[in-house]
Amino acid sequence: MMADKHLYDVDLKWEHDRIGTLSSDKLDDNIEVATPPEFPGGIEGTWSPEHLFVASISSCFMTTFAAIAEYSKLDYESLDVPSTGVLAKVDGKYAIKEVYLKPRLVITDEKAKDKAYRILEKAEEACLISRSVKTEIILEPKVTIAVLN
Repeated sequence: MMADKHLYDVDLKWEHDRIGTLSSDKLDDNIEVATPPEFPGGIEGTWSPEHLFVASISSCFMTTFAAIAEYSKLDYESLDVPSTGVLAKVDGKYAIKEVYLKPRLVITDEKAKDKAYRILEKAEEACLISRSVKTEIILEPKVTIAVLN
């Protein structure tokens, strides 16, 4: 049984200019973050808060899908989740207005196609990160059948 409350500690250390390093004493890897290049002083090739925001939604979708698929006994070959966050002015201020999740699921059983779409939709509805933000999440799933040789 899950506890009612969990804590996720993150530390951010400013390095220089508009670059910092994210870490957690519970995790092995650090992540360098910076202002994205679209903004003044932005840095090319480095994870930005905007990338991390979209990544948190897409990774939550993936882990939620995996749990529901396992519980529902849906076998699948692969899942890729290309995602796009749309940054735009909302009421005169920048915000991530929409996140497009475009999961590409490959299954082997043609008869499970409708079930697969239902589970993809349930995963988006159940994702706790999506439920925690005001950004509109737009799901555009595609299920294909793998040909086994």
